[in-house]
Amino acid sequence: MIRYLTGNILESDAQALVNTVNTVGVMGKGIALQFKRAFPNNFKAYADASKKGEVEIGRLLVTHDNNLDAGEKLIINFPTKKDWRKPSEYSFIEGGLDDLIRVIDEYKINSIAIPPLGAGNGGLEWEKVKRIIGHKLGHLDIDVLVYEPTTQIKEHLKKNVLN
Repeated sequence: MIRYLTGNILESDAQALVNTVNTVGVMGKGIALQFKRAFPNNFKAYADASKKGEVEIGRLLVTHDNNLDAGEKLIINFPTKKDWRKPSEYSFIEGGLDDLIRVIDEYKINSIAIPPLGAGNGGLEWEKVKRIIGHKLGHLDIDVLVYEPTTQIKEHLKKNVLN
């Protein structure tokens, strides 16, 4: 079942957290930067995998990490951009969601928290991304918690589109 909510994904009780990343090993803005600070071991694994060319669009990188606030978490690094300087593409989201279904099955995930994939710094339209998520994950028999962009983020995106 999919539930849409707002709030801090890092405070989610979900078994697994999805972190949006690029394929070049940089976590410099947005939710990725928050994950870098909260889960430094995940960042190290991601940066190392990126250097080896193992982080690719449509292929998720799964790590285990923990911190005092969240405890042990399964972190799923989801490439939504090839390079941090470039925008996301809807096909990147679709391919990543296909692999996410595999990861959910492989790791026996019963609850997962997902940020607005590609709709922040990636520049994708949230309502379209939301439809794609619903189409790809709506049939799953697990708790899917989708964190929607806040009003502040939506206003920021609207300004960037208009300029």
